[in-house]
Amino acid sequence: MTDESFGALHHVELWVPELARAKDQWGWLLTGLGYEQYQDWPQGRSWRRGPTYIVVEESPDLSSRTHRRTAPGLNHLAFHAGTRTQVDTMAATAPAHGWTELFPEKYPHAGGPAHFAAYLVNLDGFEVELIATD
Repeated sequence: MTDESFGALHHVELWVPELARAKDQWGWLLTGLGYEQYQDWPQGRSWRRGPTYIVVEESPDLSSRTHRRTAPGLNHLAFHAGTRTQVDTMAATAPAHGWTELFPEKYPHAGGPAHFAAYLVNLDGFEVELIATD
């Protein structure tokens, strides 16, 4: 198959306990990473970058209102986040948008001495890793 999207991630759907908060927090993050708002409906919203989109949805079928990144299931999403300066900027402005830095005492090398990244967690417990690619 010659299609470059073969095997690539199509979408990620995150079930969230409070849609309005998720729209604000994930909207800031994803827009800052070059995603554009893609779909909007009463229970959800998505943002798209290239062939991949990310959904936040407050489903009526939620079995819990708490996400635990240390439980079985999703631990974190990792994104290419540009230069070290861009990662620094996003890490510095994240608290104003509902994200808290994990491992601040190890920033920016919590992933090891050759790995420059910010690890953030939002109010719903979802973790992202913003990795500098320079």
